[in-house]
Amino acid sequence: MINPEEKIKRIDRALKSLASQAKDCRLCPRDCGVNRLAGETGYCGETLTLRIAYCGPHFGEEPVISGCQDYFQQQEQQLGGSGTIFFTGCNLRCLYCQNYQISWLNQGESVDEITLAQKMLQLQAEGVFNINLVTPTHFLLPLLKSLRLAYQQGLKIPIVYNSSGYEKAEVISLLDQIIDIYLPDFKYASPSLGQKLSRAPDYFQFAASALREMKNQQPYLRLDKNNLARQGLICRHLILPGYLDNTRTIINWLATHLAPDIGLSLMSQYRPCFKAPTELNRTLTPEEYQEAINWAEKEPWEILFLQPLKFSSEEHLLPDFNLPDPFGWQKQK
Repeated sequence: MINPEEKIKRIDRALKSLASQAKDCRLCPRDCGVNRLAGETGYCGETLTLRIAYCGPHFGEEPVISGCQDYFQQQEQQLGGSGTIFFTGCNLRCLYCQNYQISWLNQGESVDEITLAQKMLQLQAEGVFNINLVTPTHFLLPLLKSLRLAYQQGLKIPIVYNSSGYEKAEVISLLDQIIDIYLPDFKYASPSLGQKLSRAPDYFQFAASALREMKNQQPYLRLDKNNLARQGLICRHLILPGYLDNTRTIINWLATHLAPDIGLSLMSQYRPCFKAPTELNRTLTPEEYQEAINWAEKEPWEILFLQPLKFSSEEHLLPDFNLPDPFGWQKQK
């Protein structure tokens, strides 16, 4: 990790390069071109005003991100966890999104840049291991300003960029050495599946290019003595029931182009939510998940993260953002 002073300089350069995006937003592949400074909204449904749906420790991320020994195993002191900030809106909006309340229904509260910086510093004071920015792309301009304020006031822990993978490589390139850990999804291999489930037939081409850029910036997954990620790339793939060919293609591409120095998180947690189509109205079977594991284990990865299949019934996987504790962590005390 570079020092905060250098990060501030890089943030200033990124903001200068992105200045035009306020009035002609082309931050993501949707290329809406709306004037968000004037209150217009694009596909993401958001203006330039920061809005967040949840800010707090999260214990359900990959163990090297949450600091837990295993998924959802909180420490007795209720310390640690990933300092997640869930931003309202989304530029992908999958039909089956478990966070549909914020990605589709755009629930959340408005905050200014100073308040968001204070929230980051408060999370750090509470002992989280990183600041985890969940679906941040459409708020990059005000978010970078908040990060600059936070660094000026003592933010030191790693920054995680947690996104759908539907990104522009040229935008990601501006985040070089600002972001410490990239945590993108890699969802679809075929244009038809991307169109059907996320209205994004070009998903693969943009995500593949963006992942290459992330790997260029953070070529090695670096863990500290406590097995916490400090830098690197961890790619997530959510296995969709009945679409194992999609999973195999994704695994093969990642193994060919990004392995061995990244982490692969092979996720079994799919649950039918919101507008999931009929063929996705079920969870993954043990046989489907095992087949995906068999493919993944043939390839070299720095770390391969696997989820117990029982996660398909975990309450934490279907959060309710109407509640102060949407993931139910307090119930686990």
